[in-house]
Amino acid sequence: MQTRILGNSGLKVSAIGFGCMGLNFSYGTALAKDESVALVRAAFERGVTFFDTAEVYGPFTNEEIVGEAVKPFRDKVVIATKFGFEIAEGRMAGFNSRPEHIRAVAEASLKRLGVDVIDLFYQHRVDPSVPIEDVAGTVRDLIAEGKVKHFGLSEPGAQTVRRAHAVQPVTALQNEYSLWTRGPETNGILEVCDDLGIGFVPYSPLGKGFLTGAMSKDTQFGDGDFRKILPRFTPEAMATNQALVDLLTRIGAEKSATPAQIALAWLLARKPWIVPIPGTTKLHRLDENLGAANVALTPADLAEIETAAAAIPIEGDRYPPQLMATTGR
Repeated sequence: MQTRILGNSGLKVSAIGFGCMGLNFSYGTALAKDESVALVRAAFERGVTFFDTAEVYGPFTNEEIVGEAVKPFRDKVVIATKFGFEIAEGRMAGFNSRPEHIRAVAEASLKRLGVDVIDLFYQHRVDPSVPIEDVAGTVRDLIAEGKVKHFGLSEPGAQTVRRAHAVQPVTALQNEYSLWTRGPETNGILEVCDDLGIGFVPYSPLGKGFLTGAMSKDTQFGDGDFRKILPRFTPEAMATNQALVDLLTRIGAEKSATPAQIALAWLLARKPWIVPIPGTTKLHRLDENLGAANVALTPADLAEIETAAAAIPIEGDRYPPQLMATTGR
């Protein structure tokens, strides 16, 4: 597996990471714990050294899975986790990035992960009631105390990133980015990464599974699958958005690659400091995703994808209004 460095931080990770959320959270039926542990270990055996989790996944249990899985090779991997939500009675109950809460989450995450230090600590969403300078200052102090190594932000606005970075250098931003979610190109996020030397970690790089080509307008989502509430996953939207999958399928046929591999290879070709974190619960999908690192897209290929994608309007927002309001702040 190739490696990349997240911005100017010196933090080296595999070119493709592993998003662990879907192992037991948000996508319906959870994978059994032993199967989740085995899959994370299989990812490491294949060269993955970057694993992403959060206290809110589960909540709490996803961190425990990751911690158990990486225990035999802890010193060879980078673990990212996140703070920023109030969790009450097993559910998210608003935001909480008050300094004392950040500290409490850090201590709890260290224990659940079974580690001495958190490699990358993201604010999961910007808390409008807490100045970002206070958040960055708290993480700066945790870094000074040896409990955290790197600071990150998820779904912030570009100006928030600049304010945070002035207090504590930001190592990575984690925003949704893919061929059907291209906001980071126009909202200043990729620009601020370039300006400040910050790495970029796209989550949902396969469009929450849609860009794999495994779904259609007839796909039914089970109870507990949060795609049921997403505007892009209505039957009408999926029927319209199938044109993008058809494009990826056509390009893939020319490259002996799958649609998912083309989608990931496109991201890797955007910037050398971009590290996507696709997730899966299936070993064959893991192998497929990691194979994207070996798919070479030429400038002509990228130009063809760009021209064709520009002619395909994407139907449906990526989140309903109440969740969209939590991004870009």
